[in-house]
This record gives sequence, C-alpha cells and structure tokens, in this order.
Amino acid sequence: MASAAKSSSASMAPLLRIPPFPGAKLRHFRPHPARAAETSIAEVLQALCRERVGGSYWSAPPSKAPRGIVARSRAVLPLARELAGEDGNVILWPATGDDGGDLTGSHDPWSVLEIATGLICTGDDEVLPIARLLDVPVYLQPGPDEVSVEQAVTGLGSLADPFTGEPMSMLQAIELCGFWRRLIESNRDLIGALGFAFWKQESVAPLLWNGAGPLPFWRSVPTAVPAGAVAIWRSKAKPEDIDSLESRGTMLVEVEDGFLRSAGLGADCVPPLSVTVDRLGPYFDHAQASELEGLLQNCQFGADMLDRARRLRKTIVAAGLGKYERGGTAVPRLGGDRRHILIPGQVEDDRSVLTGGLGLSNLALLERVRRHNPDAFLLYKPHPDVEAGHRRGAIPQARCEALCDQMVADLPIASLLDMVDEVHVNTSLAGFEALLRGKPVTTHGVPFYAGWGLTTDLGPVPDRRSARPSLDELVAATLLSYPRYLDPVTGLPCPAEVVVDRLCNAQPAAGLLVRARRLQGSLSRQWRSWRS
Repeated sequence: MASAAKSSSASMAPLLRIPPFPGAKLRHFRPHPARAAETSIAEVLQALCRERVGGSYWSAPPSKAPRGIVARSRAVLPLARELAGEDGNVILWPATGDDGGDLTGSHDPWSVLEIATGLICTGDDEVLPIARLLDVPVYLQPGPDEVSVEQAVTGLGSLADPFTGEPMSMLQAIELCGFWRRLIESNRDLIGALGFAFWKQESVAPLLWNGAGPLPFWRSVPTAVPAGAVAIWRSKAKPEDIDSLESRGTMLVEVEDGFLRSAGLGADCVPPLSVTVDRLGPYFDHAQASELEGLLQNCQFGADMLDRARRLRKTIVAAGLGKYERGGTAVPRLGGDRRHILIPGQVEDDRSVLTGGLGLSNLALLERVRRHNPDAFLLYKPHPDVEAGHRRGAIPQARCEALCDQMVADLPIASLLDMVDEVHVNTSLAGFEALLRGKPVTTHGVPFYAGWGLTTDLGPVPDRRSARPSLDELVAATLLSYPRYLDPVTGLPCPAEVVVDRLCNAQPAAGLLVRARRLQGSLSRQWRSWRS
C-alpha cells in the first residue's frame, strides 16, 4: 500500500513557520531574493530532527500519548484497522481538526508521530515530511502526489532573517525555530500570571506563551485554579493571593526585569524588552539558589557560546549600553590624579536590596566607602527611579555633599564606568556593568555576580558559589542563557543580540502613559525638594 509518488507541484503549508506568538507583528518567514550560504540537505534533515521543528511544532503534545496507526480522515479508518490488526490501535487525527477524533485540534506533530506505528494521509499532508524524518511507515491515500522532505525543504527557497532582513541559511532558520520551541516548552505548564502591571502585559505575554491560547493575567487568584504553575511579579502581587497559591501547592515562577531592560525606566511605565523567569527563586536572593546561580556554578558553555558572549560584551561596552540608557560621552576626571570611585545608589525598598542588600541604605553605603577610602574622589550617582521621584532612596543633599566629591545624577552610567578606577556597590547591576568593562568591583551586599572570584566581596557570599567562571562565562549565563528577550519591532522572542542592536538605534517617542508618569515624577521631586 505504500507509495513513493512525488510531485514538486503539490500544495501544502510551509514546513518551517513562525509560531503565532501573541501580539507578533510578523507571522511568516519572508522570502529573500539572495541566497544564503549553501547547506547540505543531509545537515538540514539532521537539524530538523535535532530541533524537532516543522509543522505546528509549537502546539502541545497530546495529554495521552497515542501509540498506533494514525489516520488523518474517517474515510481510511477501515484500512487503518486492517493494518493495525486485532491487537493494534487506531488513532483518528483529522487533518482539518474540525470533524472530531481521538485527537482533535492542533497537536505537536513530532510528539504524535514519534510513537506512531504508521500514518495514513494524503501526499500533501503537512505532517507527512515529519513522518518520513521519523521513519514512520506511511500509507498514501489516493490524491495529490507526495511532497518529499527534500522538496518540502528546498521549496521554502531563500528566507529572510525576521530580525535583520538579511538572507539566512536553512540551518539558521531551523535553529531559530528550535530556539522558539524550547522557549514555548518551558512555558507548557503555565496556567496564569499574577501581579503584572497592565502596561507590561503586552511585552511579557509572548515570552510566557505556552503554545495554546493567550496566558490569562489575573488581578487576583480565581476561585478555581487548575493544576499547573503561575508566573508572578511578586512585588506587585497581593500577599494574600501569594498565600492562597502557596497553600494550594501551586508552583510559583518568579518573573523580574532583565539586565538589558529598555531605553527608559520601568517606574516611568516603559515596557521591558527582557525579563528573567526562574522556577527556583529570584536571582537576587542569595538566601536560596536560583537558576542563574546554577548556570554559573555548572558553567557548561561551548566555544560558540563563549564567542557569542565575548562579542556581545564588546558590543555593549562600545555602544555604552546600560540597563535603562545609552551613554558614550567622555566624562572628565574632576579629581585629577586621585583614585576615582563610583558609588551607584539604589531603590531602597526594591526586593533586590531588601534580600541581598543586608539592610544597607544608600547613605550607609556612601558613609562606609568614604570611611575606608578617605583620600579617594567619590562620585555618587542616585538611582534613576529615585532621581525621577518615583521610589525611595534619596540622600539629603547636604549629607551627600559632605560625603562625596561629586553628585553625577545626570551622567550616563556607562560614561562614568569608563572613567572611574573602581566601583563600590550594594547589589546594583552597575557592578556587573563595570565588570563588563574590566573595572575592579567591590560588593558590600550579595548581588548575583558576587562570590565567583571576579569581585572583592564584603558581604556573606553563600558557600555554594564555589565555581570560578571567567568573565565571558558570566556574560554567557547572565545575558545569553538566563533572560528572555522581545524584539520591539517584530514582537517576536529573540536572541540577546537583537535587543542590543535595537537599543543601539533610535527608540520610538514616549507614549501618553510614559509622559504622564514622567510628569508625576517631576512633581514628586519638586515636592520633595520643597519639603527639605
């Protein structure tokens, strides 16, 4: 009954596709007139099997994995039962998904077919090439001739990289689809999200999408919570809701801003372009392990990943990128030959300070650094959220002037890091950004980058941080492997390099909400200044 008839004219959905991420502005791979580097068909087929992409690969596997002959229409059920035999099993999985069956709707074809004992379908069925790749016996129905795997691949032509528009090889397209598949699979058990501000939800939704319908963002915990995990922005979720979920034994997945966040402040309601998602705990809480800590402790990065990390680090430094802004202006050494030390302030009621900062206030940090460095030229930079008037952590001006030699609120952090000789931090990300630039860093709290042999640590670093990663391994874990990034142009999850490139270029004008939030911050600063 098997047939090997082939026809390049057979019509079927493209083998490689972009998943329908919520809010994505790009839905399909676009052709490119120029051809990318040639790749052998053998390498392409191996990559397809390795990455398990092709067809609707973003769909969930069936809840009960079937084993038996898969029939793609009711018309072939008699043949399927004949082939299965008395002890065999037949699974009806309609190609259209609209006329009922053992499997209804969309399912990951790789999960269905990898344990199938046979497939009965037409020659233009989109799952047929996947069955061939998995060596599943195929029985063709009368109708269109078969489209081989080779034809399905070569029929795609030359594709354009969705982020750059440049021609991309078939291997690059497959690896990108594999990147999306792994992201989606990591979200399979998510059933809802809690504590996310409305202005963040649009940018976070694609990064938490599980391949099914849109993830519901809850204002409070619903009465009936199905089994699964809940993504939480803990600082904005109600404590009683957190207690309710924990009492039910629901897994809580911590979501926080990423390390290359945006061209603007979160406190100004500028949506994040990157987030961290951790099932063990927040990366900044040294009292417990996190997934980031595990990446650094194990450090299993290949040469290609370390090369990516090295190039990314150099790009960030050359562009003067920071978490919220881009610098580049040269800053004069106002203290002449004196040793210049930068002390970045923080938001004092931020979770990273409360958990990793050992109760050290900005004023106490500044006093401590001055006490131990009486002859140094100290530069104090208030946190942008504090300076914007939104958050706690301001130091009285007279006290600040008595302790530091220069307040540098308006200068970009990257420019300051380039100029100073060393940096002292509580838990500030500025310490990590200083490491990228090869500057000596002293930590007074316990940030995520402390304890790995790259900093001078004055805080109680946990003993479990015993590995000694290189700087490029730190970058590979912290910027490439751990966060998730969203391309603001296409609305698609993307590698870190894409967001870095976007941040290096012009950003859109601030929207009404951001402008209103900035006005509110300005009024708050004026009120605070008047009261002091």
